[in-house]
Amino acid sequence: MTFKISNLTVRNFMSVGNVSQAVAFDKENLTLVLGSNLDLGGEDTGSRNGTGKTTIVNALSYALYGQALTNIRKENLINKINGKGMLVTVEFEKDNNVYRIERGRKPNILKLFVNDSQIKTDESEDDSQGDSRETQKAIEQMLQISHTMFKHLVALNTYTEPFLSMKTSDQREVIEQLLGITLLSEKAELLKIDLKETKDSIVTETANIEAIKRANDNVQKSIDSLISKSSAWANKKESDVAALLKNIQTLTEVGIEEELAAHAELKIWDENNSMLTGLRKQKATLESAAIQAEKTLTKYLQDLEKLNSKTCPACEQDLLDHKHEEMNNTAKKHHDDAVIYKDKITKDLAEVNEAIGLIGEQPRRPITFYESEKEALGHKNNLDSLEKNLMERADSNNPYEEQVEELRKSALQSVDWTLVNELSKLRDHQDYLLKLLTNKDSFIRKKIIDQNLSYLNKRLSYYIDKLGLPHQVVFQNDLNVQITQLGQELDFDNLSRGERNRLILSMSFAFRDVWEGLYQSINLLFIDELIDSGMDSAGVENSLAVLKKMSRERNKNIYLISHKDELISRVNNILRVVKEGGFTTYSNSSDYVE
Repeated sequence: MTFKISNLTVRNFMSVGNVSQAVAFDKENLTLVLGSNLDLGGEDTGSRNGTGKTTIVNALSYALYGQALTNIRKENLINKINGKGMLVTVEFEKDNNVYRIERGRKPNILKLFVNDSQIKTDESEDDSQGDSRETQKAIEQMLQISHTMFKHLVALNTYTEPFLSMKTSDQREVIEQLLGITLLSEKAELLKIDLKETKDSIVTETANIEAIKRANDNVQKSIDSLISKSSAWANKKESDVAALLKNIQTLTEVGIEEELAAHAELKIWDENNSMLTGLRKQKATLESAAIQAEKTLTKYLQDLEKLNSKTCPACEQDLLDHKHEEMNNTAKKHHDDAVIYKDKITKDLAEVNEAIGLIGEQPRRPITFYESEKEALGHKNNLDSLEKNLMERADSNNPYEEQVEELRKSALQSVDWTLVNELSKLRDHQDYLLKLLTNKDSFIRKKIIDQNLSYLNKRLSYYIDKLGLPHQVVFQNDLNVQITQLGQELDFDNLSRGERNRLILSMSFAFRDVWEGLYQSINLLFIDELIDSGMDSAGVENSLAVLKKMSRERNKNIYLISHKDELISRVNNILRVVKEGGFTTYSNSSDYVE
């Protein structure tokens, strides 16, 4: 199979202006891409930078993959002067079909044509938005080459991270794509779909069986629950009847009439006892008051006797007549008051003693079963209620027996695991096949790697020799790369800039040979300034020789982007990239000699 890129048209892309620029890739030869910057007068300024040489490669990458070779934001791919109307079109042939991709921004466009018929994808996004994931997916499935592989096989650029500078995981991803391991991954993806369907069927069938089991379990749980409830109900009935009988027997042991009579006596006893207690307290108080009144009366009598002799009761001195009369009158009044108070206390004490005598001695406190008369009065009602409850409880029927009998008649559904077992065997088989396709230690993957790795190392050794690199570089079985010189192992960064470029080119050429041997031939190759940077004259000559032989013997259209004007005499085709007034134009020259 052949992947042949025939034409690229660019408008308002990076330095290209509103006038469409077309680059035809129909020549099977080595083409040198040189740039020139012209001043306002049309004279060459001598500067070769920023003319738009790499724009061709970025435009091709954008047309195919929707992104430039480097990390340039899509909005910055639009020509800054015109600011809109960017459109890139690429035409190519593959599998006897002619394809055309139109991709642009402001307005956003993404269209895919096959044999001049536009392909519409089944998706919610509008193709006119230019970011259709489904359309892009269809393009990459048709191309069968990822953007990463494109940068290592078709568009070699100094800004692309060299393979040997990548992380190990990224290197493995590239080399597995190259050696055909990704084909196993594609088959694995299809197998994953089948495996998922099998697992889903197992889940569905298992769910059905589990639903039947749950239904059966629920029925059995209901039966068990009702049996348990029935047993609990019977036990409760038995215990309730026993408790009622016991309570009735207990109440019967108490003579309720005697109990009520005792409570009546207790009520009278409590009243008398309370009254007697109060009288006794009052008697004690009055007796104490009577003693104190007697003392007070005695004192006042003594004071009167002293006053009769006109002597002061306090200091026992003689008193004057007016003072004696005053004190004598006061003493008589106190004496008379004390007599009245003593007579009152004596009378009250006699009344209290009389009341105590009327009550007499209290009998022994009546003994009762209940603390209160209210409880005793409730005794008879409780006894009647208990006897009624006993009759009702003894005659009650078990409400669960009928339900248990009804559920026992229900038939349980049968459970059949035959289909699940068959699906499980199929799942295990598919899972085993999936491991063969995906496990890095699988003998299938190892076989493919061993077959293609030998060819890769052979082609790599060939190009290293042709480019004059004095090192041995070998891909090992674990897909790691070993670099040695004179028996000493080196890292990629141990190499000089020129040596690294030789190795980058050698590895890319070897990758391309393996890719074309396994998948498809690609007519186009870009070398963007790789031989300019750090490459000595011998390296440049060796590189040119390899590129010329590749274009001549393998019919490749190779574009060598360079700042080296001395290469003009070494090639037959020149693509002039001229930047004038801020815009880039392209023009072809053949058989040019400086």
